[in-house]
Amino acid sequence: MGHNLRLMRTRRTTRRHTHRSLRRIDPGSFGTTEACDADDREEKRRDVIHRPASGTSLHPWFRHVRKCPVPRLRLICFPHAGGSAGFFRSWAGLVPDDVELLAVRYPGREDRFAEPPAQRMEELAEPIAQACAKLAGTPLVFFGHSMGASVAFEVATRLAAAPAAAGLEGLFVSGRPGPERLRYRNLADASDEALVEDLLAMSGTNAEVLANPELRELFLPLIRADYRLLDAYAPKVPPPTLAVPIVAYYGGQDAHVDEDAVNAWSAVTRSSFATRSFPGGHFYLEQHAAPLVADLFARLSSRTS
Repeated sequence: MGHNLRLMRTRRTTRRHTHRSLRRIDPGSFGTTEACDADDREEKRRDVIHRPASGTSLHPWFRHVRKCPVPRLRLICFPHAGGSAGFFRSWAGLVPDDVELLAVRYPGREDRFAEPPAQRMEELAEPIAQACAKLAGTPLVFFGHSMGASVAFEVATRLAAAPAAAGLEGLFVSGRPGPERLRYRNLADASDEALVEDLLAMSGTNAEVLANPELRELFLPLIRADYRLLDAYAPKVPPPTLAVPIVAYYGGQDAHVDEDAVNAWSAVTRSSFATRSFPGGHFYLEQHAAPLVADLFARLSSRTS
């Protein structure tokens, strides 16, 4: 009896530490960690700093990556499948001083870990659009990578239906074919081995999460949920849907996104369209964050100058 009780307590403790570890790891980069348990208090402190106070218009969908008292615009970043707001932490020092940087907080990860992941695109796009509409008075710019590009597009189309609510100045998409060229990979129900192999091939970064059995057990259902959402996603694109400039970025060696697929984004806007490739695969932006952000703001400046 005593042995069984101790065993149950040990398992509960292990599970609790595993959950805590996963919160500190950005699954989107497959292994970016805060050093150890001693940093847990510091991580919680950062969450308090970055997370808007309960009841404000930003909670719970946005995390402040970089605050600005009187921003001339807000850049809102949408993470990829399995990714989180923490993926954009390194961008804080790359944006101009008069820009506020926000990252979207999808349910099921980081400080929304206890919430179930979205099952349909509408579960993300609708509330995020409503949250964006409350940011009236400051121009918005969207950047979305991979799945995040589709989420950003869906939010943009909803804002376009009520243009007075929030002014969207530009849509920057990355690592994603245009809506009419999407390919469905049907990986949501693949074996663990096949899914891990695909994730490692796309990322090329630290594989700590996928190598740890307990962390993998927690992370794979999240990535499956995101993939299932994408498999069910059927964009309605009566072209041209948007009236804002679109810039599409991609990795030149991305096995899943080629130039023709990226150019398909031109069909959804009545405004200007441009593309740019960077060396690397699907996660090219991990190595090229600085030139990518510089290019984004150079394009915005050229339009306003």
